[in-house]
Amino acid sequence: MKVDGKPYRSLWLADDGRTVCVIDQRWLPHEFRVVDLHTLEDAAVAIRDMWIRGAPLIGATAAYGMALQMAADPSDAALDRAWAILHETRPTAINLRWALDEMRSVLRPVAPADRADAAYARAAEICDEDVEINRRIGENGLGLIEAIAAGKPGRRVNILTHCNAGWLATVDWGTATAPIYMAREKGIDVHVYVDETRPRNQGAHLTAWEMAGHGVPHTLIVDNAGGHLMQHGEVDMVIVGTDRTTARGDVCNKIGTYLKALAAHDNGVPFYVALPSPTIDWTVDDGVKEIPIEERSGDEVGWVWGRTASGEITRVRIAPEETELGNPAFDVTPARLVTGLITERGVCAATPEGLKGLFPERNSI
Repeated sequence: MKVDGKPYRSLWLADDGRTVCVIDQRWLPHEFRVVDLHTLEDAAVAIRDMWIRGAPLIGATAAYGMALQMAADPSDAALDRAWAILHETRPTAINLRWALDEMRSVLRPVAPADRADAAYARAAEICDEDVEINRRIGENGLGLIEAIAAGKPGRRVNILTHCNAGWLATVDWGTATAPIYMAREKGIDVHVYVDETRPRNQGAHLTAWEMAGHGVPHTLIVDNAGGHLMQHGEVDMVIVGTDRTTARGDVCNKIGTYLKALAAHDNGVPFYVALPSPTIDWTVDDGVKEIPIEERSGDEVGWVWGRTASGEITRVRIAPEETELGNPAFDVTPARLVTGLITERGVCAATPEGLKGLFPERNSI
């Protein structure tokens, strides 16, 4: 996608072919900053402290984190250490473990002297694969938007999103946003209701910034407004992303997604999840019981970042000092509340049969 007319991915290599460059999302939408990652520790901090975020981008960054370590120390011990350090940064997003397992399986049989080059090559492939997956998700989701548009000629299609599942959460295109971008490019009159997504406000900071940059009409709303809009017929469909999806179709996504699914179900609004196949955890069945939910620092709840009237970017306390702060980062939406899963292979029901129908190679599991 483009920033001020210049095409960007969310991460790329510097001219030296080794340094990893990422957009530091902590400063958006107020400042566009790029930071360089030189070491494994840099990559771990970028993931843990959410310089970058979004399950696909976490996986891609972790892959390059392994490559950075192999460039510094290609030993077996360093390979295992890199896997362990990166794996503990964000426990919920399955793409992280998938990318780390993939990198380790590729690198283990390679001679240490050749591991750095092999690591960078496989990390680059993971990034390119992510872009293609998201492009196909966009094409498959576009048909759903076209069908709604055909049913209300001359009127705009209103789509509600939660968190940021845009190109900033992936290497490019995004998951939930890819169909929206393609609909816009095709001339469909789309409008997006953007959930602010407390406590880190990824919707307000990132999705709204993306929508503005791509010329998509949008309205920023507080998290609790979605149900009201659905009651009054202002939402035609919901599209969200996912950090991990179970083999039976339960969806783990940013905290608050479950409440949107409940409201959508109560009001007959289609609720779709844009689902890259690396986010499917085929080893997990019951998402509520089996997916570990990351508990982040309460500071994210008690403090907010923003730009003051004078232009200074700072954070302010919004809760009493004495108040205990809780911050579960994700929730799980049961499959029964999901209208359909939009994958790179097509759209399917959120059921074991639906998923394995698109991924028949998993039928033996």
